Amino acid sequence: MSQPITITNEDILHQVKLSCQIPEIVEQIIRRKVIIAAAEKAGIKVEVEELQKAADQIRLTNKLNSAAHTWEWLEKHGLSIDDFEEIAYITLISGKLVEHLFADKVEPYFYENQLDYVGVVMYEVILDDEDLALELFYAIKEGEMSFYDVVHKYTKDTELRRKCGYQGVINRKDLKPEISAAIFAAKPPQLLKPIFTSKGVHLVFVEEIIQLELDNKLRSTIILELFSAWLKIQTELVEVDFTIR
Repeated sequence: MSQPITITNEDILHQVKLSCQIPEIVEQIIRRKVIIAAAEKAGIKVEVEELQKAADQIRLTNKLNSAAHTWEWLEKHGLSIDDFEEIAYITLISGKLVEHLFADKVEPYFYENQLDYVGVVMYEVILDDEDLALELFYAIKEGEMSFYDVVHKYTKDTELRRKCGYQGVINRKDLKPEISAAIFAAKPPQLLKPIFTSKGVHLVFVEEIIQLELDNKLRSTIILELFSAWLKIQTELVEVDFTIR
């Protein structure tokens, strides 16, 4: 029979150090403290009912459908009830701070950066050979091959081949400048001449250009982008008094 192993808090901290996770943990601590300080400065309060709803949402997210499941989860992660309430509090106060700081800035930001939120429905295959890319481009244009044929023959990625090179809807800001310039000058549906990047030679078929609307999903995306940028700046400004041995 194997001997029982005792694990202490010191053991856990030592393993975190050996796993080279200290910088990540420190950054998370700084972010948490920055958020709490900013929320207190802004006078943001949390009501008991709100805290309960936040806790319920955490249980739902983690599929903790009963008190027994919740206790098992807490034990697994070494958490107490107070720790669980703190997680709910941080989650709630973070959301409130986001809204407080940026709720009225989303719409102006969207219209100032509207070009970044133009989307494209596109298909793509990346080749290594410039001459081959040109040959295939003209073969498709002249009807000797279809874009599907090219993807099926020259794409190694199984899933991408099954999707015929379909990339989905991609925002302009998520594309490399050299690709973006060509795509958004196109008149869909259009096959673009080969585009050269560090990844290779791109054959792109532009199916549709989409002007995204400021719906709830995009609003959430923008407000989180604004908050992430703000939080990054705030954490960089913090002077950390930190020593660990």
